[in-house]
Amino acid sequence: MSSEFGNLLKISVFGQSHGKAIGVVVDGLPAGEAIDLEELNAFLARRKPGKSPLSTARKESDAPVFLSGLENGVTCGAPLCAVIENSDQHSSDYTELRDKPRPGHADYTAFVKWGGQADMRGGGHFSGRLTAPLCIAGGIARQILARRGVYVGAHLWSVGTERDTPFPLRPTRELFEAVAAKPFPVLDDQAGERMQSLILEARQAQDSVGGVIECAAVGLPAGLGDPMFGGVENRLSAALFGIPAVKGVEFGDGFAAARSCGSANNDPFSVDGDGRIITQTNHAGGILGGITSGMPIVLRTAMKPTPSIARPQRTVSLSAGADTELVIHGRHDPCIAHRAVPVVEAVTAAVLLDLLLEGNHGTF
Repeated sequence: MSSEFGNLLKISVFGQSHGKAIGVVVDGLPAGEAIDLEELNAFLARRKPGKSPLSTARKESDAPVFLSGLENGVTCGAPLCAVIENSDQHSSDYTELRDKPRPGHADYTAFVKWGGQADMRGGGHFSGRLTAPLCIAGGIARQILARRGVYVGAHLWSVGTERDTPFPLRPTRELFEAVAAKPFPVLDDQAGERMQSLILEARQAQDSVGGVIECAAVGLPAGLGDPMFGGVENRLSAALFGIPAVKGVEFGDGFAAARSCGSANNDPFSVDGDGRIITQTNHAGGILGGITSGMPIVLRTAMKPTPSIARPQRTVSLSAGADTELVIHGRHDPCIAHRAVPVVEAVTAAVLLDLLLEGNHGTF
């Protein structure tokens, strides 16, 4: 089973939701990069569970322990390995799921793939818990990118039918930081309040709701990426689909471009005051032919509603080979999208750092 992505910067995630620990190995980080661990822990805290009624009540410290690759807070060239110990598992809540797969979850497909041997407590290796080590890798990548003038940020674009204000044509580092500092990651706080009400209504109804995350990256040079299958969209999509619950990725106007005309969708070129070639709009999301144009990269990820809901659901008994009913117990998010905002940032940053390393032949 491959839980790895990247070309020069290879990131491998390991562990299970209710195992002893989860972790990540990052190979290919440039040596001599100082990592601000306080900043990294603040980044990890943005996705941490148990902070409000909007998320699961599971409480984890999510404090990474670095086993290799970091000496005195500086990367040393060796593969970086970090682990996070699990401490608040209620595994008994999942006993029934060994025989009754959850609708909408990987319980059944994992059962088939590994002949019933998969550890599916808490979702096992398919759990959103595995996004914590992803955030370690991506949080480090964000710091390295920022030193090169590249900044990545995201916000919750929508929850259900409620929608936030989109990013402006040229989002800034300051805007990214302002959203990241909020307890609920939106641009328009009034829209955020409506989204939170929708999430709490879903929880009260023993249901769940999905959402969309918009992510942007600024400061990238033009010319990164390759046609046809090594394009920036290809690389980002492959990694973003590794985030549990992601069911769709679009760039720029995405599917809306299919309802547009060329005269409206094309981004007119112009020369700015510094002599740089820019576009007056950014329907392409900063990517043309799989290659960065120098404009901000803009993408959106669609997160499905959490499959683990408290309502009775129809499923099957794998042992009896018969239809049955399932009532799921335990602690689950009524919406995963708001906690996934830093995860999308992390994965985007990791892929972009990999692309920059390739463009610089593995070093800065």
